[in-house]
Amino acid sequence: MIVDDERPDMSLDLDFDCPRCKGPASESFYGPCSSCRRELSLLGGDKRDVRAAEYEPKMNVTPNQVATKE
Repeated sequence: MIVDDERPDMSLDLDFDCPRCKGPASESFYGPCSSCRRELSLLGGDKRDVRAAEYEPKMNVTPNQVATKE
């Protein structure tokens, strides 16, 4: 069980090498450094909402006999 006092401070930056340019980076989360993110945003990829498909049960599943009793 994690107590509030034991949680790591998320405001601290991590020091790591950028996975894209291999340069030193100090960011809140692991990933491309800020200069690489700026370059990638200039490439102009389309933003889109990603939504999971609605759950549809398989048609070959038969209902439980107890559930279908009247």
